[in-house]
Amino acid sequence: MSSVLECRRVSVDYGSVRALSGVDLIVGEGETLALLGPSGSGKTTLVHAIAGLVPLSEGEIVLNGEVVADRHGSAPPDKRRMGVVFQNYALWPHMSALDIVAYPLRRAGASKERARKDGAQLMERLGIGELGQRRPSQLSGGQQQRVGLARALAREADLYLFDEPTAHLDSAVRVVVQTEIGRTRKGGGGAAAVYSTHDAAEALAMADRVALLRHGSLVQVGTPREVYERPVDQWAAQLTGPASVLSGLSNGSSVSVAGVPIDMSDPGYPAGPVDLLVRPDWVIPGGSLSGTIDEVLFRGPHTDYRVESPAGEFLARIGGPPAMVAGTVCGWRVRWGWVLGRTAER
Repeated sequence: MSSVLECRRVSVDYGSVRALSGVDLIVGEGETLALLGPSGSGKTTLVHAIAGLVPLSEGEIVLNGEVVADRHGSAPPDKRRMGVVFQNYALWPHMSALDIVAYPLRRAGASKERARKDGAQLMERLGIGELGQRRPSQLSGGQQQRVGLARALAREADLYLFDEPTAHLDSAVRVVVQTEIGRTRKGGGGAAAVYSTHDAAEALAMADRVALLRHGSLVQVGTPREVYERPVDQWAAQLTGPASVLSGLSNGSSVSVAGVPIDMSDPGYPAGPVDLLVRPDWVIPGGSLSGTIDEVLFRGPHTDYRVESPAGEFLARIGGPPAMVAGTVCGWRVRWGWVLGRTAER
């Protein structure tokens, strides 16, 4: 798989503040890379740097084998074959929604009639077909966001950049938008995508690989399963979903929690105390680890139980409505665990 995008030691400074520091990333043909991190982690700065909207302080950005940005300058955004969805929508106020969506198609050589027809079909799939004649000032924030998304998807691009494209959408519309992003890209002949989000579930569902950002630096890059099941530290674990850390003890070949052996996929940790990551779905009732239920939270398709044990507090997630009440003492089994390599920064 050849690369569409390469970020080589990319750094960006805003005055005396370093917003990105030595970022190395490669995105291949047809691949979606999610940038996951909290506000201020550098996600938007990286997207804007790739788009050509902010200058680099160090490093270089390569698109399809061509250096388009380094510390000496960069190619303008309109010279890069990219479709971009910004957080602030960036819609032309004097144009109708349909003309905004059709504009990239006209630029690509389509007739006005063809461009408007294809644009209308794309808007229909995104649930905004009836808004074609409205101007941006007549649209809600969520509607504007979908118009901006439609405009980006209408362009035949080598690379799509999505900067939190579903941040202001309700859950039902978010699913529609995510589906259309995937459908359009699959029909785009190998187009790659960089998808910035602060929503862990969205990143894990949408991406082929996930890059975790903290304070402008990469913390971990891996498949959704790798970053979820094998995070590099406690911060990464908590960023990618609910996580509990129990006090464990390694004898060099296995790990036990409060004297109860735990199944480990990667034995051979150094002997001594360890921090064991446990996800809510890795714990089930019926084992030898005693625990008292402190809190019961019904979530609809499942119920969360907050449990206090001799090894520390953990969260257990069990399908269906509540089957136990707060104050219940019972045995639990940790089906699987992951020894954290280091303590998260606080």
